[in-house]
Amino acid sequence: MSFLELKNVSKSYGKGVEKTEVLSNINLSIEEGEFVAIVGFSGSGKTTLISAIAGLIEPDEGEITLKGKKIDGAGPERGLVFQSYSLFPWMTVHGNVALAVDQVFGKKSASERKAHTDKYIAMVGLDHAASRYPSELSGGMRQRVAVARALAMRPEIILLDEPLSALDALTRANLQDEIAHISQEEKKTIILITNDVDEAILLADRIIPLTPGPNAELGPDFIVDIERPRDRTAMNHNEAFKVLRRDVTKYLMDVGIKAGVEDESFQLPNVQPISVGQKNKLPKAALEVAKAKSLETDRYVEFSKVFKVYPTPEGPLTVVDDFNLKLRQGEFISVIGHSGCGKSTVLTMAAGLNDVTKGAVILDGREVASAGPDRGVVFQAPSLFPWLSARENVALGVERVYPHASAAERKDIIEYYLSRVGLGDSMDKKAAGLSNGMKQRVGIARAFALSPKLLLLDEPFGMLDSLTRWELQEVLMDVWKKTQVTAICVTHDVDEAILLADRVIMMSNGPHATVGKILEVDLPRPRTRKALLEHPRYYELREQLLTFLEEYEGGDPVEEETSKEEEELKQVVNG
Repeated sequence: MSFLELKNVSKSYGKGVEKTEVLSNINLSIEEGEFVAIVGFSGSGKTTLISAIAGLIEPDEGEITLKGKKIDGAGPERGLVFQSYSLFPWMTVHGNVALAVDQVFGKKSASERKAHTDKYIAMVGLDHAASRYPSELSGGMRQRVAVARALAMRPEIILLDEPLSALDALTRANLQDEIAHISQEEKKTIILITNDVDEAILLADRIIPLTPGPNAELGPDFIVDIERPRDRTAMNHNEAFKVLRRDVTKYLMDVGIKAGVEDESFQLPNVQPISVGQKNKLPKAALEVAKAKSLETDRYVEFSKVFKVYPTPEGPLTVVDDFNLKLRQGEFISVIGHSGCGKSTVLTMAAGLNDVTKGAVILDGREVASAGPDRGVVFQAPSLFPWLSARENVALGVERVYPHASAAERKDIIEYYLSRVGLGDSMDKKAAGLSNGMKQRVGIARAFALSPKLLLLDEPFGMLDSLTRWELQEVLMDVWKKTQVTAICVTHDVDEAILLADRVIMMSNGPHATVGKILEVDLPRPRTRKALLEHPRYYELREQLLTFLEEYEGGDPVEEETSKEEEELKQVVNG
C-alpha cells in the first residue's frame, strides 16, 4: 500500500454546455518520504490536483487515500503552501506561525508552543525577523513564513503549489536550497507543483508531467537519479542532468505543440518584413520609416559614462556607476544580474523614461533626452488598455508613427505584426479577455509595429509560466529575425539570455552597478530551445553566467573606494 494514492480521480467545473473537464482519470502512487514534482502548463489543472489532495475540493470520480484512509476534507496532516503568501497582515512573523501551532498543538504548554514556533522560524532563517509584520518583509521572506507555518504543523505530507514562481531568481534559488535542506532534514513526503524544469530536477526524486487540459492526464515518470545534495552549478557538468533536462523539456514542448496550448498557435503567412531597398509586402509607409534609419552601424547605440544617482534622506545613492557599452546596429544583447542591480534603470534611461544623472545615452547619433516612438518598449506587465481590442491597442502607436499613411496602410501594418506574433485570429478580442501570454504577444506586436530604431525588453516573459515563456521566446526570435531591429533585453533567466542574445552583459550588484563581464554568444542562428540543449557549447556558456551570478550573490566582490567622479555626482544631485 502506497503512502498517498490517487485512483481514477476526475474533476470538472460547470454544468451542461459550460462544463469543463479539468482532470481525467488521474492515477498516482507516492511513497513515504518521497519528493515528487508535478510539472505542466498554466491552466493544465495542477492547482486543482493539489487542492484535491489537500482536501479543499472533492473529486467528481475516484478517490484519494493517505495511509489507506480516504481523504475527506482538509486536515493538519497535510501542510499546504500556496503561490500567494496568505499571511495575516496584523500579525507578526511569530504570530502567523504561532496561530497554526496553537491550533494543532493546543494541549501543549505555552512555553512548549513558543519553543516549537521559534524552532521553525529559525529553520527558514527568519529568527532575526520574528517581530516584524508582513508589510515589513520582502516577497521571499513572506514565503519563508508560509513555509515555516506549514512545517510547524508537523504534517505528514507537504504540498507546495508553485510557492516560488512569483519571486526573483536569487530569492527563488535561496528558497529552493531551503526546501532541499528541509526535505532531507525532516524526511517529509513532499509534492511540488512547478512549471520550472530546473527547479524540479534540483529538488525532486521523481518528475511527473501533467498534460495540457482540458481532460489533463499524468504523463510518464522521469526518475531524478542525481546524487544529493545537488549543486545547480555542479549539475551543469552532470551528463545525467543534461539528458534528463533535455528529455523533460522535449516531452513538455511536444505535448504542448500537439495540444495547441491556449489556442494561441497560428501558422504565420509568408510575408516579407521591413527590408530597406528590397521589394516586400509591407505598406509603403512602413518602408519609409525603415529607410529613414541610419546606415551607420558600429556605434548605433552608445552608453557613455552613464551614472544614475537618487537623492535619499541618508544622502545621494549611486545606483548605476560609470556604465559604458556600445551596440552595433541589428545586434541583440541580453543584460543579466541579480534583482536590484540596476538592469531596469539602465533600460529606462535608454527609453528616455528616467533621466541620466551624468553621461549620455546616444541612439543613431542623437542623445536620448526623453521618451519617443523610435524606441519600442515591452515591460514585464503588458500595459494594455483592457477595454480596447488587440488591434486597437496596437493602433494607438501605429497612428502616431505613421500620421501621413492612409487608413488602409496603417491597417496592414497592425495586422501584419499581430499575425507575426500568432494573433491573426484574435485581433478583435478585448485585452481584458486575453490570457497573460496573449496579452504579452500584443505588447510585442505593438513594439515592433512602431518600426523602432531600438527595441527595449524589460523581463518581458517574467510573469509567464515556463512553457508559455519558451513559446514566446521563439515568437520573439521569429519576428526579430525578420526585422533585425537593435534590441536590449533585461532578464534574470540565464537560459533566456543565451537563447536570445549575440552578447550577454553581466551587471555587478548595486548600488554602484556597472558592466561586470561581457559574454559573446557564438552559437548559430536561428536558435531554438531544443537545438540549444544539444549544442556542445551551450553548457559551457551557461556555466560562465551561473558562476558570475554566484560570485555576486552576496554583493560586489570588489569594494571600490569613493572616486573623484562620485564626489562630483554628489554635487550634481545636491544641486
